[in-house]
Amino acid sequence: MHVSRRRRSARAAVPGALLATVSAALAGTLCAAPAGATEPPPPAAAGAADPRPPAATEPQPPVADQGLLLTVSGDRNTWIRGVRLSCPDIHGRHPHARAACDALTWARGDLDALPGEPHACTKQYNPVTVSATGTWRGGPVEWHKEFPNLCMLDSATGPVFRF
Repeated sequence: MHVSRRRRSARAAVPGALLATVSAALAGTLCAAPAGATEPPPPAAAGAADPRPPAATEPQPPVADQGLLLTVSGDRNTWIRGVRLSCPDIHGRHPHARAACDALTWARGDLDALPGEPHACTKQYNPVTVSATGTWRGGPVEWHKEFPNLCMLDSATGPVFRF
């Protein structure tokens, strides 16, 4: 079945907005505080002296590496899946964590420079959109890309999006 360029580009514009919304929802779910976590104490009453020095003089802790929230979604967001990858993956969330971390280390965190695992793929057009958001080695990451099909995604990114 032939699909015009106009129709194809209109279809491609919708998944980006929806993918961003779903990625944000997944990030909120995966980054939520554990059950039973307590909230910080309320601020002191007006006029009461705070025994601590102002916040500007307190040393700031280093930013914790939260890892990457990786998502893969199908054409027109007919399906979506996601996983959090942190290196080393002590929680066992990613099925190929060691290989994915090695690939990201080789690419120095640049997902466009992943070595991949090139192999032959069909030219079937069944687009998938992938995203990676979070931190890698303390630096922020916000990356989105569309691939013509799952085989070409796997060929270009190797084990990183293989979940």
